[in-house]
Amino acid sequence: MSSKTKIMVFKMREVIYTGIFAVLGIILIVLMIIMFKPKKEAESAQTAADAAKYTAGVYTSGITIGDSAIDVEVVVDTSHINSIRLVNLSESVTTMYPLVQPALEDLASQIYESQTTDGITFSADSKYTSQILLDAIKDSLNKARVKDGSKPDKESADESETETKAQSDDDDD
Repeated sequence: MSSKTKIMVFKMREVIYTGIFAVLGIILIVLMIIMFKPKKEAESAQTAADAAKYTAGVYTSGITIGDSAIDVEVVVDTSHINSIRLVNLSESVTTMYPLVQPALEDLASQIYESQTTDGITFSADSKYTSQILLDAIKDSLNKARVKDGSKPDKESADESETETKAQSDDDDD
């Protein structure tokens, strides 16, 4: 009987290195599978729904304070409200109604943060002014909103401005 038994000697350092490289290889393979697997349809459908919230553009709504007409301009892209500002704001309106600009800045910061007009709070000093401005912002956003998968007619949306009459008593809060 001639059996040839072979005895192999391993150094502990080689065994440890081999184990570490094997674990790193497994981790690398798992990470590559996670990174490159196809996205679920629900996630892509949700992203598509969020992406098509607005038709990108500049939308305005008009308000009348006293004898002066002011436009509230809202700039949106497909999923975000980017800018809200007053257009045609004269010095006489700013002087006669000093709460208009600060009220708009307060509303705009809340809308930028939440990306919606829901849950907006008004300060007690300018609640009527804020309400008038918020209504004009909502009108502009309704013009920009995508309805039933179709794009709104941007030209008619820009031409049809909503006029809101405001009493000077309301803005003198």
